[in-house]
Amino acid sequence: MNIDDKIRELESRNLEAELGGGQKRIDEQHKKGKMTARERIDYLLDEGSFQELDKFVVHRCQDFGMDKKKIPGDGVVTGYGTINGRRVFLFSQDFTVFGGSLSGAFGQKVCKVMDLALNNGAPMIGLNDSGGARIQEGVMSLAGYGEIFKRNVWSSGVVPQISVIMGPCAGGAVYSPALTDLTIMVKKTSNMFITGPQVIKAVTSEEVSPEDLGGAMAHNTKSGVAHFAEDTDQAALDRVKEILSYLPQNYREKAPAVECTDDPNRTEASLNTVVPTNPRLPYDIKDIIRAVLDDKQFLEVQKHFAKNMVVGFGRLNGFSVGIIANQPKFLAGCLDTKASVKCARFVRMCDAFNLPTITFVDVPGYLPGVQQEYDGIIKHGAKIIFAYSEATVPKITVVTRKAYGGAYIAMSAKHLGGDVNFAYPTAEIAVMGPEGAANIIFRKELTEADDPVAAKERLVEEYRNNFASPFKAAELGYTDHIIFPEKTRPRLIQALMMLKDKRESIPERRHGNIPL
Repeated sequence: MNIDDKIRELESRNLEAELGGGQKRIDEQHKKGKMTARERIDYLLDEGSFQELDKFVVHRCQDFGMDKKKIPGDGVVTGYGTINGRRVFLFSQDFTVFGGSLSGAFGQKVCKVMDLALNNGAPMIGLNDSGGARIQEGVMSLAGYGEIFKRNVWSSGVVPQISVIMGPCAGGAVYSPALTDLTIMVKKTSNMFITGPQVIKAVTSEEVSPEDLGGAMAHNTKSGVAHFAEDTDQAALDRVKEILSYLPQNYREKAPAVECTDDPNRTEASLNTVVPTNPRLPYDIKDIIRAVLDDKQFLEVQKHFAKNMVVGFGRLNGFSVGIIANQPKFLAGCLDTKASVKCARFVRMCDAFNLPTITFVDVPGYLPGVQQEYDGIIKHGAKIIFAYSEATVPKITVVTRKAYGGAYIAMSAKHLGGDVNFAYPTAEIAVMGPEGAANIIFRKELTEADDPVAAKERLVEEYRNNFASPFKAAELGYTDHIIFPEKTRPRLIQALMMLKDKRESIPERRHGNIPL
C-alpha cells in the first residue's frame, strides 16, 4: 500500500467516524429539534479550533453480537479547542451511536480528556445526550462511570466544570452533572432522573411523565438540580459561552477583566426610593442589583428555584463578581431550606474561583414553621454561615433594609469576615423585628396602657429608631459606613478596588466538615 492509499484510507476512516450512527439516525436527531454531537461542538467552539482525540476508538465487547457492531468513536466525541480564544476541554455524547450509552472505551475517552483539563488548568464542558450505561458491557460500564465521578471530584474547585443536558440522562449518568459546578438543561428535549417513569410506576404505583419527573423545568423549579433552562440546543451552548466569560480558567487565576464603558462613578437616583419606607411592603431586589452593575447586566443563576434568594454573576468596573441577595418579593426574603442551600453553594463556587462576593441583605430571619424544622432548617441554614466564614475572597455587604437575628449574621456580616459592610439609611439591624421586640421588652407597659394599640405603635417606633437603627451598628464598627443609596455603585467599586489584592487564609486542615 503506497502513501496515496494510506491517505485515502485515513480520509475514509475520518468520514466513517464523523458519520456516527449514520444519516438515518442523524435525521432522527434533527427531527427531535436536537443537534448532533459534532454540530454542538462546532457551534460552541471558535471556528477551526477543535482538536479531536480518540476519533477511532471502538468498544471491546464481544458478547450479545456486539463484536459485529463497532463504530469509530464509540458514542462520544472528545477533544479540546477555544471559546473566545480561551482553552477548554470537552466531550459530546453521540446519541446516534448506541443511544450514546457508556462503554468501557467510552469512559476511558472521557477520563482522558478530563485528566487533560485538570492537568492543564482549563474548564471542562460535558455535553450530555445518553441512554446511560451500555447494558451489554455490564460492570465495565459501571467502572467507567466511577472513574468519571472520581475525576469530577478531583476537578471540583480546581477548574470550572459545566454540564449541558441535551437529551436523556438517566441512572448513574446523572451523578456526573450533579458533581459539576453548573448544569444547563434544554426544555422539552432533555431530562434527568435516577429511575424513569416505568420503574417508578412498577415500584410505587405513581404515574408521571418523563417531563414532569425530570424535565428542565422540574429540575429548575422543584429540585434545584439544574441552574438554567434554555429553549434550544443553541441557546444552551450560548449560555455556556456567557457563563465562561465570568469565570477564570482555574482556581489559581482570576476571571479575565473586560473593558468597562460604564462610568464607575455613575450614581442612580432611583435607588433613593426603591426601598419602601413601610417595612411591610415588598420590592424587587433585582432593581438594585441591575442598577449598580456594569451596563446593568446581571446573569442570574437558578432564577426559577428558591426565589426568595437571588444569586448570579455580574461585573463592577470590568471585574467579575458574584451577587447574592435576599428577595423581599418572595417569602419576604426569609431564609428557608432551599434558599440556604442555593446561597451556600453559590458562595462556595465564588470562593473556589476567586470571584468577590457582593451581598445585598434584606432578611427578616429564618422562615418559621414545623415543616421547616423537620426539613432541617438548622442544618441547612448553617451552610450559609459555613460558606461565608470559609470564603477568603473579597466580601462586600450592603444592608438595604431588614437584617434580623441569626439571618443578619449569616448574610456575610462583619462577624463572619465581611471585609466592607455598608448599610442604607433604611437599614434595620437588630436581634428581631421591632414589633416582636416591643412585645417582649415593653410587655408591662403594653398591659397597663389605656390605649394598647397606640402605645404599641409608639413603642415599636421608639425601638426601631433607637435600637434597630443602622447608626447603632455603625457606632460599634459592625457597619463600616452608612451610604446614600444612589451612590451604591461607586462605593462598591471603590471597596472592590481596595480589596483586589486581598490575601487571607484559614487554619490549615484536611478539609472542613460542612453540615451536609
